Amino acid sequence: MMNPADCRPTRRRFVGSGCAAVAAWAAGPLRAAPLPAMEVWKSPSCGCCRDWIALLERDGLSVRVHDQGNQAARERAGLPARYASCHTATIGGYAIEGHVPLREIRRLLAEKPAAIGLAVAGMPVGSPGMDGPAYGGRLDAYDVLLVLRDGSSRSYARYR
Repeated sequence: MMNPADCRPTRRRFVGSGCAAVAAWAAGPLRAAPLPAMEVWKSPSCGCCRDWIALLERDGLSVRVHDQGNQAARERAGLPARYASCHTATIGGYAIEGHVPLREIRRLLAEKPAAIGLAVAGMPVGSPGMDGPAYGGRLDAYDVLLVLRDGSSRSYARYR
C-alpha cells in the first residue's frame, strides 16, 4: 500500500503515483450526493407504485406522494403517452415515468442531459417495485429510456 507521506505536491508524482486514490481513501468513505425531494403522482390503490416509493425512501430519498392518478402529471411534464406507466414523478427538473431504478435517477441528476427525463414504459416484472415475492423471481428485460425534449428517446440503461 502506498504511504500518504510519499505524495509530493508535484503534478507528475501526484497524477501518476496513485496519490489521488490515497487522498480519496484518507478523506473517508465516499457518499452519494443528497438528492432533491421527489414528487410522485399515482393511483391511490396501486401496490407496485407504493413498493417503488418504499425502495426510494429506504435509500434515503424524500418523496411526496399525490394519490390522484398520473395522467395530468405526465402531460404537464411533456412526456408522450407512448412512455406511460402507472406513476409519474418529478425530481430536479426532470420527469421520471414508471419503475426507473434509483441508480439511473442519480446518474441523470449527475449528468444533467438536455432531456425531459427517464421512462420505463409499461410495468416490466423485475424492475424496482415490480420485483416482490408475488412475481416468483421472474426478471423481464427492459430499457430505461432517456426521453429527449423533442419526444424521441434513446436507451439510457439496459436491464437483462
